Amino acid sequence: MTTLRSLLTPDKPDVPQPHLDRVSPPAALPGGEIDVHGLNLAPQNAQIPHATIGDISAPVLLSRPTRATVQIPEGTITGDLVIHRSGQASNPLNLRVAVPMAENLHPVANPAVDADGNVYATVSGSRGEAVPISIFQIQRDFQIRPFVRDLLNATGIAFGPDGYLYASSRAEGTVYRISPEGAISTYAEGMGIATGIAFDRDGNLFVGDRSGTIFKIAPGETSATSGETFVYATLEPSIAAYHLAFNDAGTLFVTGPTTSSNQAIHAIDRDGNTTVFYQGLGRAQGMAFDVDDNLYVAASLHGQRGIVRIDRHHRATLAVSGSNLVGLAFLEDGNVALATRNALYHVALDIEGRKLV
Repeated sequence: MTTLRSLLTPDKPDVPQPHLDRVSPPAALPGGEIDVHGLNLAPQNAQIPHATIGDISAPVLLSRPTRATVQIPEGTITGDLVIHRSGQASNPLNLRVAVPMAENLHPVANPAVDADGNVYATVSGSRGEAVPISIFQIQRDFQIRPFVRDLLNATGIAFGPDGYLYASSRAEGTVYRISPEGAISTYAEGMGIATGIAFDRDGNLFVGDRSGTIFKIAPGETSATSGETFVYATLEPSIAAYHLAFNDAGTLFVTGPTTSSNQAIHAIDRDGNTTVFYQGLGRAQGMAFDVDDNLYVAASLHGQRGIVRIDRHHRATLAVSGSNLVGLAFLEDGNVALATRNALYHVALDIEGRKLV
């Protein structure tokens, strides 16, 4: 049992040694903030403690007897977090820090992952802006190569059952089908301000028109053509985009940022009936499920931005701390790709993601 006497150091018997029990959340992006819980973390002799992560010094923004808030500096990698107070060092706790995969991007939704583990992300651009390269491929060794050119305002991306990548253009209201070689063909048109897309287990494609409609597009007679289009559900318009994700039961989950700081995640059943799954997030965006049906969403929870985990009992906790997050995708071996407004990051979370198709 930890006691005050056991935390007194022999050379400074009047200075209790800081002791760490846990960090929350267990992972962060550079620039994110984490809380350290333990004992003897308050300022000593009017001096705030400081932290190190590996050999990087990290500022302590707030310290109390049992909790300290630490900001993660740029350049930090996964390593041991230690709190230093009045010349005494705490026990180490491992902290997972995301590292860049690719920069100079402009994702506005989840990245996509193919069967070989390659990750795809967009350079979306502002409305109507033509960019030289619309979609990049980031290979498993983090090598990045151009994949798609001349696709205006690439927004939502997802792989279909045929192994082709599908991408929406919010400027054109069109969904494009993209071959493994990067060749583009039109798959569906007339989707309004087409943003988030997702496939269900039957091969139907769902498209979120951010002006307030979720479309359902049935498979066509061939994989290269779409079938009949239905209005599947209607929701409040979004100021940015709809983001879509399916769970194993075939329920469609939808986020669409509004001006509210008390935003809801909507659940739409296979008959198109809409309910509120969870309410209380700020600017909820891209989502993904793990194999245990826990939902992960890029959002703010109680004012802290990051990846929020919502379990089957609707309990929400922060899984990753970080600003400017717009989406995520689970990779193999428990890793995850995190998309910010201008980059992709990689971090090990030991979470197995749900297979998307």
